[in-house]
Amino acid sequence: MITKRLELIFQNAAGNRSTLAVIDPRENLTEAEVRAAMELILAKNIFTSPGGDLVAIVGARIVTREVTDIIAA
Repeated sequence: MITKRLELIFQNAAGNRSTLAVIDPRENLTEAEVRAAMELILAKNIFTSPGGDLVAIVGARIVTREVTDIIAA
């Protein structure tokens, strides 16, 4: 089984990285769409983290994971 997730990586007020994961993102996402969403998250202060508010965009990536069962339950 192959799964994908979009990881939105931010810097928080403490200077640490904080990652927001979106499961099963749309296939044809553009950099502009992702950047706009991340900027909106920052502007509206939608999320916080243990290190405080999210303050800057660090990056974004799509992570693909493939799992092959050897023995299935």
